[in-house]
Amino acid sequence: MFRRQKAQSRDDLSTARMMAEIFSENRHIQCMLDFEAALARALVTAKIAPAKASSAIKLECEARLYDISRMVEAASGAGNLAIPLVKELTDKVAHKNAEAARFVHWGATSQDVVDSSLVLQLRRALDILGRGLDRLVQALRQLIQRHKSTVVAGRTWLQQAPPVTLGLKAAGWLDAVGRHRERLRSTRERALVLQFGGAVGTLAALGDRGPAVAAALAGELDLALPDIPWHTHRDRIGEVAATLGLLTGSLGKIARDITLMSQTEVAELAEPAAPGRGGSSTMPHKKNPVACAAVLAAAIRVPALVSTMLTAMVQEHERGLGGWQAEWQTLPQICMLTAGALDQLTYVLEGLRIAPRSMTHNLEITRGLIFSEAVAFALGKHVGKSRAHELVERACRRAVAESKHLRETLIEDAEIRAHINRKNLDLLFDPKTYLGSAGAMIDRVLKRNR
Repeated sequence: MFRRQKAQSRDDLSTARMMAEIFSENRHIQCMLDFEAALARALVTAKIAPAKASSAIKLECEARLYDISRMVEAASGAGNLAIPLVKELTDKVAHKNAEAARFVHWGATSQDVVDSSLVLQLRRALDILGRGLDRLVQALRQLIQRHKSTVVAGRTWLQQAPPVTLGLKAAGWLDAVGRHRERLRSTRERALVLQFGGAVGTLAALGDRGPAVAAALAGELDLALPDIPWHTHRDRIGEVAATLGLLTGSLGKIARDITLMSQTEVAELAEPAAPGRGGSSTMPHKKNPVACAAVLAAAIRVPALVSTMLTAMVQEHERGLGGWQAEWQTLPQICMLTAGALDQLTYVLEGLRIAPRSMTHNLEITRGLIFSEAVAFALGKHVGKSRAHELVERACRRAVAESKHLRETLIEDAEIRAHINRKNLDLLFDPKTYLGSAGAMIDRVLKRNR
């Protein structure tokens, strides 16, 4: 009954696992240490610190040298993770080179470290999501190409409507995913910028060398240099959250379509089958759409998290109180939920099971009612649109009341029969003759999303 798409190994889907590693405490601390090492090199470039200071600081900028759990515990009292980390880094450097220790964190503030390390994490996260979207695009393209002409009932308000093709439905999915791919690229360009402003964003501690240090630091971290620090201007971070919120919403829409077409009474699609997957603790026959459930759960959770990020944008003066802190756990959660949803949906689409016979069967369960629009427009050429609608609607009511096929009640109506004979009527009930511009639309979407 089901025809299966060729699936990739489930083990290949590592986007979610990589995302969890990116936002781990260990990686976060390493990114902060990377900032401190880069700052030391920038100070050397600006002729503020001696070269030996940079070397001494860099030696201590390895997360493995620190007790992560103790550092996290200390952060709760300090207000952020950068404060205890910089203190311990300074102590470690001073133990070996007191002169070099003077230049640890020189000119920076805690938020510079925390925000720039977040940007470094986001760079990896957005790159991984971009590659994940590329893979999803490929899975959708293959689905569309294989089922460009596979006819399935269109559905509006959850009721059957005129026919479409599975290829057209999937092309709609692909078109949305393609837009998200473009958004992600654009968002990435705006978001990957250095944060470096010192206490209040003036870099006053560096005197007239602030711009030179900032430029050198941006170069060291391979980040764009903004015109001005953005401590309390969180639109870039909010845009990342909003972009991922939109993406997760579209992933959820695709998962919703698949699950509706997987219902027992519909049985047109099904998730990939695997031993022990989707079973029930009490019903041996069940094969639940567990991957789609995970996607839908993410699509439900992420909007509230995006709302938190947007609410947190309203921050005070030169340094926020509460709003900045609200971002720390929220944005990583958005990234991880999005990555998980992307993984799960790609897995489904790469191994999607398709039942063309069920699709054909379902096209007939309304006894031809889904072709009423086709008949009305054909008849309208002779009697006008309004009169045609009245005649076909009357025939539909009779078909339902008498449990007849719509074709029968139409041919029994003398006024309709006077304009449309049985042969032409049969053509109107062939779903392949009422697909409009579906093929051309599919081709355009495929061309745009190579």
